[in-house]
Amino acid sequence: MANRGMRLSVATPILTMLPGAHARWEEHGSIADLTRIAQVADRLGYHHLTCSEHVVVPVSEARRRGARYWDPLATFGYLASQTRRIRFATYVLVLGYHHPLEIAKRYGTLDHISGGRLILGVGVGTLKEEFELLGAPFDDRGARADDALKALRTALSRRRPTYHGAFYSFEDLIVDPCAVQDHVPIWVGGRTRRSLQRAVALADGWCPFSVTAEQVGRWLREVDRPPDFEVVLAPERLLDPGKEPAATEDTLASMAAQGVTIVVTRVVHHSLEHYLEQLEALMAAGTAHPSSD
Repeated sequence: MANRGMRLSVATPILTMLPGAHARWEEHGSIADLTRIAQVADRLGYHHLTCSEHVVVPVSEARRRGARYWDPLATFGYLASQTRRIRFATYVLVLGYHHPLEIAKRYGTLDHISGGRLILGVGVGTLKEEFELLGAPFDDRGARADDALKALRTALSRRRPTYHGAFYSFEDLIVDPCAVQDHVPIWVGGRTRRSLQRAVALADGWCPFSVTAEQVGRWLREVDRPPDFEVVLAPERLLDPGKEPAATEDTLASMAAQGVTIVVTRVVHHSLEHYLEQLEALMAAGTAHPSSD
C-alpha cells in the first residue's frame, strides 16, 4: 500500500447519544456548539466529520443503541455552509432504507452544495425492527446492499445513469443535480470479514466498528486491497492527548502499523471547551507520528 500520513477525523459530538459513550454536556449541546466544533476541526485540518443514521429506534433498543440520531443530510447541509475544507462522512447510511436513486439525488445535492466534500459511508444494517417499521426487506439485505452499491457507483456522478441489477434497474432518467465529484468515495461499515470483502470488492474503503486494531490488521493481511483503499477506525479506548500525549502518539502509531489510514477521534472531554482543546492536542499528537500502512 502507498505510504500516506496518518489522518484524523471527528466522531462528531452531540449528534448521537450512545449509552455510556457521551459526555453530559452533549445532552444539551446546541447547533452553535456543533458549528464551533466543525469550524475548529476544519481549521485544524481534520479529514472529516461523521453523522450516523437511524430513522427510528424502537424503545426496546434505545438502552443499547441510544435514541438520538440527527439526520445526516440536514446536519451536513448546514455544516457545509459553515466550513470550507472538512469532508462529511455518513457513518453509516443504511442502504436498505433507501432506493439508490434517492441516495444519489439527495447526497449528490449535498456534494454539489458542499463543493465536493461528500464521503458516502454505508452499511447493510442489523436492526430488524427498524427495517420492519420502514417496510424494508430484512432477510436478503446483504444481497440487496451489494446491488445497491453497484447501482450507486453508476448513479452518483452521472446526470443520466443507467443500471440493471438483481434488485435495482433504471434507465432513461435524469438526476439533476448529481454529485460534482467524478468519483464519490464510498466506504462500507461493519464488524465482520464479509464487510471487509464487500468494501474491497465494491467500495473505496472500510470503516469497521467494534473490532480491534489487531483484528483489523489480521483481516487486512488476508485481502488484496486496491491502491489508496481507506481503513477508518476508532481507538478502543478514549484518548487523552492533553494529559497523555505520549500514550496518544503510541496508540496512533500502533493503529497505523495495523493498516488504519484514518483514526476516528474518541477523546476524554468534560465540556465543549475541553473537547476543542483535545482536538488541538490530538492533532499535535497525530502530526508527531505521520506514518501509516
